[in-house]
Amino acid sequence: MKRRFAVAGTLLALVLGLGTLPAAATPSGTSPASTPTALAAPDISLTAIRAHLDEFSAAAARNGGNRRSTSQGYRDSVAYVKGKLQAAGYTVTEQPCTSGCTSGAGPNLIAEWPQGDASAVYMFGAHLDGVSAGPGMNDNASGSAALLENALTLARENPELRNRVRFAWWTDEEQGLNGSDFYVRTLSSAERSRIKAYYNFDMVASLNGGYFVNHITSAAAAPMKAYWDSLGLRPEENTEGAGRSDDYSFERYGIPTSGYAMGASARKTSAQAAKWRGTSGAAYDPCYHRSCDTLSNINTTGLDRAADGIAYTVWQQAVGTGGGGTCDPAGVVGNGGFESGTAPWTGTTAVIAAHSGRTAHGGTRFAWLGGNGSTSTESVGQTVTVPAGCTRASLDFWLWIETAESGSRAYDTFSVRVNGSTLATWSNVHAGGGWTQRSADLSAYAGQTVTVTFTATEDYSLQTGFLLDDVSLSGA
Repeated sequence: MKRRFAVAGTLLALVLGLGTLPAAATPSGTSPASTPTALAAPDISLTAIRAHLDEFSAAAARNGGNRRSTSQGYRDSVAYVKGKLQAAGYTVTEQPCTSGCTSGAGPNLIAEWPQGDASAVYMFGAHLDGVSAGPGMNDNASGSAALLENALTLARENPELRNRVRFAWWTDEEQGLNGSDFYVRTLSSAERSRIKAYYNFDMVASLNGGYFVNHITSAAAAPMKAYWDSLGLRPEENTEGAGRSDDYSFERYGIPTSGYAMGASARKTSAQAAKWRGTSGAAYDPCYHRSCDTLSNINTTGLDRAADGIAYTVWQQAVGTGGGGTCDPAGVVGNGGFESGTAPWTGTTAVIAAHSGRTAHGGTRFAWLGGNGSTSTESVGQTVTVPAGCTRASLDFWLWIETAESGSRAYDTFSVRVNGSTLATWSNVHAGGGWTQRSADLSAYAGQTVTVTFTATEDYSLQTGFLLDDVSLSGA
């Protein structure tokens, strides 16, 4: 990860994912028990990733102890990755950075799997260079190795793809995001428009890290967050990495971005240590940009979880429904029981609370929309990715309607909307009976990332309250 430079007006609130448990939290080389919730995505071999790290470490050791973009250590790293990808069947391009890069910097490396819709490209990238102070194993051999093994796994599995997958290893990130900036800057506007999302992986093995997702509430982030949610990790948005890694180069041109990372020199809070373990008050990476960023500075648990989350996202965004797509909607809806604050819900989030006078369907918190007795509109929503393999997908939730209205006329309504289109509506006419499970059909949206919104609208008098809890997705 590049250091933060004080250049006014150039840093957007981009979010890198910085997170992991300490290595002792889960035995090295194993995935968490809940990893199979990753839909059809394969488990990525930690052993293979560590073999890639060994090669990057050896490249640094042969060449003055580092893999700076201008060094032979960097060029050896490029040659290793390129050879692996070509042998796997990728179309691989070395792209010299001819403007904006440090003099003598090596090339970007771009690899595309030659299947899927070329007009809908999902890119996954990591910077391959390091600083001159050391071999850069966490920063950023970790992201590069996790990405490489994901690319090789995709080639071995060779699933039917509905969208195109492109991988990138960037040069000269540490000197100012120069390689990725050159790449995006020199694309035509038509080529940029084909990139539907870019995912970045920078420092995904910090010893004292936390779990963070770039732009955690965005549509692009939905599968990344869903995977870590399925492991019970409760990821957070990264603020330390804003504008400091290669996703910023894409964001500057309006391309949606997300990704994982695990933290640099910022310090873990006591709340984060309680949630993820590790040492409160200590840096996420104690060897950030130092000579001790060696193979011993790798958190294998976090690395494994990040690599599997990458695979989950690749499969969600690009794998077709024909010939092997599966449907496992666990974790698609984030914080469906409203027990973990308000994120990723957006809208009138003040309606989410442990309201007195009413009992939640599950836990202690729920969303209470309406109930004002005056003209009002309140809504909560979030972006979800409906698994591509679902032939049937249902948005399920528990609804309690209470009203002061009478008769059979619908004065106050509660609607479920997807991307602004109404799928189902209830009203004061349906009041009574306490918590009742309701649903809305999302089958038509399989394989898509959509925004789901619950909206309550009341007229000028007599209240109707719509209590919402335990939102989830089911499918087959």
